[in-house]
Amino acid sequence: MTLEGTRSYVLRAPGAARAVVVDPGPDDEAHLGALAAAPVELVLITHRHADHTAGSVRLRALTGAPVRAADPDHCHGAEPLRGGEVIEAAGLRIEVVATPGHTADSVSFVVLTDGTEPVVLTGDTVLGRGTTVIGEPDGSLGDYLASLDTLERLGEGRLGLPAHGPEIAGLGAAVRAYRAHRHERLAQVRAALDGLGPDASVDDVVANVYADVAPSVLGAARQSVAAQLAYLRTPPRTDG
Repeated sequence: MTLEGTRSYVLRAPGAARAVVVDPGPDDEAHLGALAAAPVELVLITHRHADHTAGSVRLRALTGAPVRAADPDHCHGAEPLRGGEVIEAAGLRIEVVATPGHTADSVSFVVLTDGTEPVVLTGDTVLGRGTTVIGEPDGSLGDYLASLDTLERLGEGRLGLPAHGPEIAGLGAAVRAYRAHRHERLAQVRAALDGLGPDASVDDVVANVYADVAPSVLGAARQSVAAQLAYLRTPPRTDG
């Protein structure tokens, strides 16, 4: 589920005395000690999952740095993040971009400093390889597809830095591949419902669409199918 593990990022402009840490990761003393080796000004969280947040309290204890997340439950000594706000820290300008879908509180960060091209930290919304799970209980495929549209606009020609897997050389192209994969899976789920009936269960659809996947990832497949069925069974909104 985490590929090689969860990436923690230490960010600062050239010459800056202090750093911003994004996603402290697990509560592992050696890892957190390495993050704390440079003075840390601020800790940012992309979303609530424990592989990103479990070390937050300990890192704050080691560094004194406040921890900010969109979810207030994962903030320590600071206010929650707001989509659209711009943070200035460690000589950087960090724009907070709401990208819900993987979870309701997922955010991405556009990071820039003078004389360099912006980079986009995508959390779990776009990974370095593979696909993203729409997480229960608050993941939403509709929100996720809208977030992909946002990241495509922001990421065209830019480097993407995901929370799992390798760097993404062209984020816009990666987003388009993600979107195509989602629509391919939706087509498969629609075809399964045509055969199984419109009220087919999640498990029935998983057995039909994901019959060739390894047992170790069936839990993730089940979450994705639940999100796909919710998306397909939700009437479209109308204005007025």
